Amino acid sequence: MIRSECAATTTGCVWTKRKVNPTVFIDGVLSHHERAAVMWTLWLGDLECTDRSLVGGKVANLSRLAAAYDVPPGYCLPTTALIANRPLGNTMGEALRLPSVLKEAVANAYDQLSARCDAAPAVAVRSSAVDEDGGAASFAGQHETFLNISGADAIIEAIERCRESAYTDRALEYRRRQGFSTEQVGMAVLVQRLVPADVSAVIFSANPITGNRGEVVINASWGLGESIVGGTVTPDTITVGKADHVVHSRLIADKRRMTVAVPGGTREVDVPRLLRSQPALTDTQIGAMAALAASLETTMGWPVDVECAFHEDRLYLLQCRPITTLALSHAAPV
Repeated sequence: MIRSECAATTTGCVWTKRKVNPTVFIDGVLSHHERAAVMWTLWLGDLECTDRSLVGGKVANLSRLAAAYDVPPGYCLPTTALIANRPLGNTMGEALRLPSVLKEAVANAYDQLSARCDAAPAVAVRSSAVDEDGGAASFAGQHETFLNISGADAIIEAIERCRESAYTDRALEYRRRQGFSTEQVGMAVLVQRLVPADVSAVIFSANPITGNRGEVVINASWGLGESIVGGTVTPDTITVGKADHVVHSRLIADKRRMTVAVPGGTREVDVPRLLRSQPALTDTQIGAMAALAASLETTMGWPVDVECAFHEDRLYLLQCRPITTLALSHAAPV
């Protein structure tokens, strides 16, 4: 597994696996000794990348699953690196800009990702807060996500904007309602190869409406998953038996909008008229998604809320978090 754990100093690179306590810093800045011990980037699948305190819930869950499931490759800027390099700017925007050492680390990691993908890939840049995607709160939709980003400079800008989104009025109000701190937001940022989805889905390994643990519920639509998550499309809804994958109900929606990749980002466009009333998933794809949800529930030990996508008949796992709307007795650990 490729790693970038090299902390730049005046004498070169210091390689270390020692974790840094993010609370040990002076006036918001770690000492030089602590700064040298920080791991600038961690890769999905690394053991350290399963530590929620370092990478947040979203990345920790994906990293735990990367070896056994089809998770697109990617790297993460952990909370320790972002705390260690937080400059003392005059405004929030200035304070969240990446310093040169982190910009260099981001660019180097993107070069490594390009080598693994045999070409410079378009990526998704997503936040991963320490208290995100736990049993108590998912933070779904609270922080910004940037899709179809290419090149180191554009990725650096997207990372900075991800960090800024943690301090919007909406995000801070959500944190207050959940009882989380609004002063120090522990956030990591994930940079991951973008899957150019033909069809995307959100899957629940238990019925979030009825609470039926024997059913899998799939919401699916054309294109990238942002149209489903963002509520700009009414997706197909399929209810499937978890054990036998028999379809219990199938509601095919009039899917009018979809998210597609365009140069430098994404765009919401009209779904071609002939596709609007067509099922987004075949029966084979429905079975594969139901099997994925059941397997993930067994692996994680709690009912899961999954984001995934098909591209050229290959099913990719993009996110996995607890279903937070089920009864507390069945909730995942925080």
